[in-house]
Amino acid sequence: MSTGDEMPTTATYTEPVLRRIDVTAPLVADGSAAGSDQIKIATEHVSIKYGEKVAVKDVTLTVQARSILALIGPSGSGKSTFLRCFNRMNDLIPGAKVQGQVCLDGENVTDQDVSVVELRRRVGMVFQRPNPFPMSIYENVAYGPRRRGMNGRRQLDELVETSLKRAALWDEVKDDLRRKSGLALSGGQQQRLCIARVLATEPEVILMDEPASALDPVSTLRIEELMRELREAYTIVIVTHNMQQAARVSDVTAFFTMADDRAGYLVEVGPTGRIFTRPTERLTEDYISGRFG
Repeated sequence: MSTGDEMPTTATYTEPVLRRIDVTAPLVADGSAAGSDQIKIATEHVSIKYGEKVAVKDVTLTVQARSILALIGPSGSGKSTFLRCFNRMNDLIPGAKVQGQVCLDGENVTDQDVSVVELRRRVGMVFQRPNPFPMSIYENVAYGPRRRGMNGRRQLDELVETSLKRAALWDEVKDDLRRKSGLALSGGQQQRLCIARVLATEPEVILMDEPASALDPVSTLRIEELMRELREAYTIVIVTHNMQQAARVSDVTAFFTMADDRAGYLVEVGPTGRIFTRPTERLTEDYISGRFG
């Protein structure tokens, strides 16, 4: 199974580049520190292997509640692999192993006694390509709540409507909820339907793995506007190769690249405005300016 990242340019890996981020003081948009009660996700010395291959090496960072973190970097630098450790999607890949701590609200989600089903409800995921189910728009959104035992017609109706409104799709589909298949929607509508499907499970965190890479520019802007709106209530982590997108939507940006052994590692993390205008590391500056990657 593909890990979702390709393998291009390498970079020299040196230990001083790895910055241990204080997990008790998350970065916020202005570069100041917030109280520990505002940390939603914290990783400490996370390394991820596929068999003997190290895909991600020793990553420590935090994600503030109700913010957007963008993961940027060349293909093959471990961004998608790292993203998937937040809801243990790597468990589905044979041979995958996560070392270190991945904490959600202070709880290490890699512990074996953690309910993976409940974790993936709390940490929803939107994939690169829209993947609506071959069923009606209504049933796409109601699918998750039904599986959790919600069967009341009125309750489901209200949840479907609320989720579609939050995903900025309600006005476009409200007259075809039960007649039209989710597969009959346009690409941009399908992706918003997938976001509505995630929202219907009442998550706390939304992971987005290049959610607009397969969409046209107009649909991409709709998704970006939606992300900014959702930030008011949810914590969002997005993987993107689009530098302009990262600059437009995120509060904090983390730059990953590859070591000589092709293991992905975190070079630098900080407020998006600073990362794009005054990066600390030369590797970050070279990537953002297009000199490599």
